[in-house]
Amino acid sequence: MTAHPPPKQKSGTSYNRRVLALSLSGAGLLIIAVAAFILLPRLTAAQNNIEEIDYQSATPIEVDYPAPELSLNSLDGNPVSLKDYKGQVILVNNWAFWCPPCRAELPALEKYYQDHNSQNFAVIAIEAGDEFEDVNYHVNLYEMTYPVWLDPYEKSLRAFGNYNLPNSYVIDAQGQVRLTWIGPITLETLEMYITPLLEQ
Repeated sequence: MTAHPPPKQKSGTSYNRRVLALSLSGAGLLIIAVAAFILLPRLTAAQNNIEEIDYQSATPIEVDYPAPELSLNSLDGNPVSLKDYKGQVILVNNWAFWCPPCRAELPALEKYYQDHNSQNFAVIAIEAGDEFEDVNYHVNLYEMTYPVWLDPYEKSLRAFGNYNLPNSYVIDAQGQVRLTWIGPITLETLEMYITPLLEQ
């Protein structure tokens, strides 16, 4: 019987290197998968719950004076004016995306707008001085469906004589400013102060 030589074995060094490389690759993928499993739900939750910010509501002050004349451009580039809304109750909100109190109240403004826009009511968000790309990003992030105007030269802040952000003004159907406040406002406070004007 003829003896056959044993099969040649792979070089121990190159084999060990290959096993080590595969092991490290697998471990790396496992770490990435675990990190994604832990972090992605948190990131999604943060995006979906941006409205859950605790803050004290501003209290509106009753006033009575004519609304200023103000013309700007909408987010889609069209010329717009407060005069276009004559006959409606409008809430003018001066804000900026980099302003935490401004961002805090956006969900409340959106909810109130959705609940009352059928009552001849509008919200106009005037963004104070920032670039279209940044403003548009935050409008989409916060799912703002009411009109947003761009104000690169802060004309609205000058027109209302108020540079504190956020600041808001409620203008009645006759063009008179009836309410004003500085700071973020809650949905409950909006209902308490603005809804009676809509029912007049």
